[in-house]
Amino acid sequence: MTEQTALPDAPGTGGAGAKPDAAVVRDALGVGVAVGLSGFAFGVTSAGSGLTLAQTCALSLLVFTGASQFALVGALAAGGNPLTAAAGAFFLGVRNAFYGLRLSQLLALPRAVRPFAAQWVIDETTAVALAQPTRRGVRIGFTVTGLTLYVLWNLTTLLGALGAEAIGDTDAWGLDAAGPAVFLALLAPMLKNTTERAVAALAVLLGLGLLPVLPAGVPVLVAALAAPLVLWARGRRAGDAEDGAVRGAAEGEGEGER
Repeated sequence: MTEQTALPDAPGTGGAGAKPDAAVVRDALGVGVAVGLSGFAFGVTSAGSGLTLAQTCALSLLVFTGASQFALVGALAAGGNPLTAAAGAFFLGVRNAFYGLRLSQLLALPRAVRPFAAQWVIDETTAVALAQPTRRGVRIGFTVTGLTLYVLWNLTTLLGALGAEAIGDTDAWGLDAAGPAVFLALLAPMLKNTTERAVAALAVLLGLGLLPVLPAGVPVLVAALAAPLVLWARGRRAGDAEDGAVRGAAEGEGEGER
């Protein structure tokens, strides 16, 4: 709660790092438009996996988190059990709950507004909001990004699904690769350090390696083990390094006494 009260409420109240409202809106629109257009790929992928136009649009309207949506329709397209596919999508979407914990402090919205704002708590709105130095900037960035992305994502989802129905077999056009390609494009910029890249690489190895031997949708769930495995290995390595440093210091002191 200290961060919430320390965050200035408006530009000019908290320091030289404040950004003009126009700059925040420009950045938010850029993110919203760039990512929102990729809803077309989801519409095509979803329709190609056998979902109806209404089901495809309902996913974007109600779920509204691209990674989970692509995971769900991808598992269904591969013949996976709907419950398993939904479970994989759920676990991918859990991260938004942690975003919400942080944003609730920064946005400080009235209680009545929070359930509606929660629908827009995703990777992109969180990234834009966290980049702002004032509460006013956080609210503008979150709102503009969320509104732009929600409208465009749903519109392009509809257009993609209609287009897929018009062209018929999406596999014949190679459009079945659109979903994974967009998923990777959204993921790549988020891998900013060695640990995150290691988690992503291990998740890919687990997912692809188990794909031939497990039912569709299950490899995605197993790939979720990549994060705890990498963190465990990192902690183990740090512990070994610390033990080595302690032993080295002890040996050095022993030699000094002799």
